[in-house]
Amino acid sequence: MANLHGEEEEDDNNCSSCREKKKHMAKYKKKVLGLSCMLNTEVGAVLAVIRRPIDYIQEETFDSSILQSLKSLRSLIFNPQQDWRNLDPSLYLSPFLDVIQSDDIPAAATGVALSAVLKILKLEIFNENTPGARDAINSAVTGITSCQLEKTDPVSEDAVMMRILQVLTGIMKHPTSVLLTDQAVCTIVNTCFQVVQQSASRGDLLQRSARYTMHELIHIIYSRLPDIEVKSGDTSESDTEDVDVDNNLDSGYGVRSAVDIFHFLCSLLNVVEIVETEGSTSQTADEDVQLFALVLINTAIELSGDVIGKHTKLLRMIQDDLFHHLIHYGAGSSPLVLSMICSTVLNIYHFLRRFVRLQLEAFFAFVILRISTLGSAPQLQEVALEGIINFCRQPTFLIEIYVNYDCDPLCRNVMEEIGKLLCKQSFPGGGPLTSLQIQAFEGLVIMIQKIADNIDKEGDSSPSGPYPIEITEYRPFWEEKPKEDLDTWVDYLRVRKVQKRKILIAANHFNRDEKKGLQYIKFCQLVSDPPDPKAFAFFFRYTHGLDKNMIGEYLGDPDEFHIQVLKEFTRTFEFAGMNLDNALRTYLETFRLPGEAQKIQRILEAFSDRFYEEQSLDIFVSKDAVYIFCYSLIMLNTDQHNPQVKKKMTEEEFIRNNRAINGGKDLPREYLSELFHSIATHAITIFGQSGQPIEMNPSRWIELMNRSKAVEPFILSDFDRRLGRDMFACIAGPSVAAVSAFFEHADEDDVLHECIEGLISIARIAQYGLEDTLDELLASFCKFTTLLNPYASTDETLFAFSNDMKPRMATLAVFTLANNFGDSIRAGWRNIVDCLLKLKRLKLLPQSVIEFENADSDVQSQSKTESGILLPTHDPKNPEDSLSLGLNEFEQNLKVIKQCQIGNIFSNTSKLPSDALLNLGRALIFAAAGKGQKFSTSVEEEETVGFCWDLITAISVANISRFQILWPSFHDYFLGVVQFPLFSPIPFAEKAIVGLFKVCLKLLASYQADKFPEELIFKSINLMWKLDKQVLDTCCQYITQSVSKIIIEYPANLQSQLGWKSVLHLLSVTGRQPETYDQAVETLIMLMSDATHVSQTNYAYCIDCAFGFVALKNSPLEKNLKLLDLMSDSVDSLVQWYKNACSEPGNNYSIASNTSSSSLEDNKGLNSLNFSMNCFVKLGEALRKTSLARREEIRNQAVISLHKSFKLAEELDFSSINCINCFNLVIFAMVDDLHEKMIEYSRRENAEREVRSMEGTLKNAMELLADVYLQFLKEIAEAQEFRTFWLGVLRRMDTCMKADLGEYGDTKLQEYIPDLLRKMITKMQEMEILVRKDDDDLWDITYIQIQWIAPSLKEELFPEEI
Repeated sequence: MANLHGEEEEDDNNCSSCREKKKHMAKYKKKVLGLSCMLNTEVGAVLAVIRRPIDYIQEETFDSSILQSLKSLRSLIFNPQQDWRNLDPSLYLSPFLDVIQSDDIPAAATGVALSAVLKILKLEIFNENTPGARDAINSAVTGITSCQLEKTDPVSEDAVMMRILQVLTGIMKHPTSVLLTDQAVCTIVNTCFQVVQQSASRGDLLQRSARYTMHELIHIIYSRLPDIEVKSGDTSESDTEDVDVDNNLDSGYGVRSAVDIFHFLCSLLNVVEIVETEGSTSQTADEDVQLFALVLINTAIELSGDVIGKHTKLLRMIQDDLFHHLIHYGAGSSPLVLSMICSTVLNIYHFLRRFVRLQLEAFFAFVILRISTLGSAPQLQEVALEGIINFCRQPTFLIEIYVNYDCDPLCRNVMEEIGKLLCKQSFPGGGPLTSLQIQAFEGLVIMIQKIADNIDKEGDSSPSGPYPIEITEYRPFWEEKPKEDLDTWVDYLRVRKVQKRKILIAANHFNRDEKKGLQYIKFCQLVSDPPDPKAFAFFFRYTHGLDKNMIGEYLGDPDEFHIQVLKEFTRTFEFAGMNLDNALRTYLETFRLPGEAQKIQRILEAFSDRFYEEQSLDIFVSKDAVYIFCYSLIMLNTDQHNPQVKKKMTEEEFIRNNRAINGGKDLPREYLSELFHSIATHAITIFGQSGQPIEMNPSRWIELMNRSKAVEPFILSDFDRRLGRDMFACIAGPSVAAVSAFFEHADEDDVLHECIEGLISIARIAQYGLEDTLDELLASFCKFTTLLNPYASTDETLFAFSNDMKPRMATLAVFTLANNFGDSIRAGWRNIVDCLLKLKRLKLLPQSVIEFENADSDVQSQSKTESGILLPTHDPKNPEDSLSLGLNEFEQNLKVIKQCQIGNIFSNTSKLPSDALLNLGRALIFAAAGKGQKFSTSVEEEETVGFCWDLITAISVANISRFQILWPSFHDYFLGVVQFPLFSPIPFAEKAIVGLFKVCLKLLASYQADKFPEELIFKSINLMWKLDKQVLDTCCQYITQSVSKIIIEYPANLQSQLGWKSVLHLLSVTGRQPETYDQAVETLIMLMSDATHVSQTNYAYCIDCAFGFVALKNSPLEKNLKLLDLMSDSVDSLVQWYKNACSEPGNNYSIASNTSSSSLEDNKGLNSLNFSMNCFVKLGEALRKTSLARREEIRNQAVISLHKSFKLAEELDFSSINCINCFNLVIFAMVDDLHEKMIEYSRRENAEREVRSMEGTLKNAMELLADVYLQFLKEIAEAQEFRTFWLGVLRRMDTCMKADLGEYGDTKLQEYIPDLLRKMITKMQEMEILVRKDDDDLWDITYIQIQWIAPSLKEELFPEEI
């Protein structure tokens, strides 16, 4: 059952297949029938037209075979019905082709026959697989292109020619067109062009149709080129070799026809027309044909693309013929032709630039750059500029021409010349901006933006340095290195660019002094050691701008090295393919032939050797023949072109003069004749001058082609940040000048915005190592803000700013640069600060500038361009629209300034690099000191200085982590401004003190491992208050508050001696004011009471500060007494430090003979054993001075405190010398001073109270003397100078006993001195210090002194002597 079902399904499928086949067969038969009917119709139409009465011709008057073939075709059509697709197409094409080719057939019949062929082609009755298709399609081409129109009127002829064009297009579009031979394709194109030419004098419709057909044909032919397989035969360099692919008949048309047609199109560029003017005729290029040819050439290149590079012969035609024509005609063509030429070269650049490196350079040098100069017609300049701009729009054009030309010492600086040309052309003149200037500026902005977009890519982490590049070793500058490793290659290019720059500098030196120029080459390592002649040869050959006279003199010098240079110089020329006269022209164009005969001889010998080696035709048999003939040519040149020669040499005379010079044989007559006419027509410039424009003549073109075979191909390259920076550096200066000048002269908003875009693009580039450029840009645009006009009043400035869009745009631009590119700004900060201060004076700065406005505020109300610049917005908040809201000018301006986000500049300074921050600080400091500022009132000055210091303080606090890097320079700036001629310390120092203490507090708020920052800030603080002592008075409250905060809150972070010295000194000085005294004293009392932060570093300064407060007149007694107690209690610290020093290993006991306070300044002595003793002396001296205070309580407390100090200091190192020093410096001095003071008071009237008060203090001092003497008697007695010391004690006792108080009576000291002497002498006797000795007169001297001082003690103390 299953099998049965399977068989049924199979039968159904077979039936279905059969039905489909029958259906298809029926459809095919209908189509074949239709074709048969069509052919029958066309044959009938041709026969009918031939037999028409108007045109009927007797059969005997034309070939009867034509009618017979048509009749035969007709009989074949339906009997039987034919399968046309498998039939040889010639059977049904030949009758129609016979009609077309017949001389006697009327035009109407020819047209019908052409229509029949066209219909056959469109219906595609046959294809490339049909038998006989190849012969049929090629025969069709032959028949159509052989169409005879002898018996045709002009109207009918036009119709037939139109039909011919249609049929030729139909053939090329037919599938069998691939079977056409190269010759057939060329014939089609040639026929079509003939129609184009013939139609020039006919109707416009025919001409348009013919041109359109040419486009169609070129499109079809060159569209096929990319599909043609490239085989080895196509790489042949021979012009005679068949470069077609597969030379057999089956391959169809290919590269050969493409080459021949392209050659034909190139030749059309040379078509000339005869122009008759005033009876004379002249030949000029046919512009219409040139344009037509250029359009077709463009089409061919666009369709073929880079495939042309695979076909050597076609590529060579573009490299040589086409480019030569483009350069030749481009230099002197109409705007329309020049535009097409630029488009053609741009297409070649896109697809074939790897193969046309030197040709592209020549096109720019001799055509587009030369035409763009100011000497050409404006229309041509605009076209040339547009061509340059189109090139600049290409993604990699700028970097590639920079790499291939600007970085090659043997080439021109094409990129630099383009940039400088655009700058020059866009630079405004005196009048309104012209279209040419606007166009050039647009090109300049495109160029700058292209570099900026590629150098400043987001996320690009490639390096941007180092800058600048230096030549570290010798590298032959004429040798190229292939692109391999990117980083190595980039470094190599940058070095080559430096070499090129150095070469141009050397050229400048050489033109002024030959020796200096060549020495500079050696100095820059452009020449090897020992020197290589080749280096000098390439220098002379390819360096632009060298003095040709000096080159000629150098090359002709007989020195052996100069001769070697001459040979190498001559080897740089490629004379292959040149005639001798062209070679000589090329050679002598590079230098001026010297006048000395021997030098000329050497130069011509070198030339002759080179030309003989390079000659292509083997005309000369030896170098001598070339040499002799060169002289002959030079003589001919002089004869023909020297006006002093009246009788000119004839051609026959020239030929006769050169007989048998070629190895005893004559040179070919045709060769001599050609050279004669060449020189007679165009002189050889033998004694040419430097600086003359160079033209692209045939000889120079031949040399260029010869060079192109040896140079490296055009290097394809993407942008590299380092190269991008270097390339813009070449045009940075002119670009800034052009953008600035254009902005100044522009009026339209669109143009102004474009200027701003250019400005931002320059800034984007300049941030990569071109800080000077950015500074220059800022300096230029700050002028346009109108804020820096020194001659304008405030009202005038405000008016200009309010009523002109340009100043507001400039202001926005300047502060946008500061916000976005502040890390690259250096000297430009000065201009920014000046603008800022002007805005401050105009009351246009918001308060948030110092408070640092939020970066995100009001972002929605601002509009940005693509480059990020803020521009005035166009919403209702915009100043431009605010008039409708009733806002006054001042409010408008405030809104504009708010868009500048000035506060962000300073809130983000922590992100600035150190160099930028230093320059910002410098600008602010100098502005605060008045540099570049003019103040109308003192209030304005004070506000400005305060504003500057607020900003200085703000950026310093924000960058406290980099304080150690920044502040040394800041301090140097402070020292610098002090030297300004008109510097005024007030209010600069006043504002500085406030700002510096803010920075100091921020610095000390955290612990610093290094005390250097602390010393830096206090150096600056001390500098400021020393500028004018008035500062301490005016700022006393703030200083006291700041110092108190430091001492109370951050004493542990204050580490340096300079810091403590400055803080305590300022506390002492500012605390003298009544309003600050209490805070200052309480601060000091707190510090000394705690004693935790009283250290070896600050001890001496604490004592000085305390003494300063105690010494004040009318100061509270209670606080003074407290300070004196604290001073004496501080001895405990001295004792502890001494003990610590003794316990440290390596400390040796040392005695300083000079214990003055100056020794305390040395950090190295802080941990020495002698340090505590020096501090004690310091304390004693302070108390000694205090003992002379006017108030008795303080004096007496000072003596008591000193007494207490000595008791507490017993554990110190009181050696004999130290003891005597203490007595001399403290106790003796105190006694002497008190005695002197007492005597002084006794001389005054009504001073008994003061005398008795001073007497009481002296009494206390004498008791102190005696007690301390007894305390350290043992140590004192051991001193060598004890005898002298003891006499000093006795002398002071004697002085006090005999003090003369005048009218106030005897001194009460007489009652106390004997008791003191008794105690002292008794103790000395007990210790056996004062005993009678034979070798010591101490006993005797003491005895004698006691007799004078207190005779009453003599018996008690010296009973033995009685």
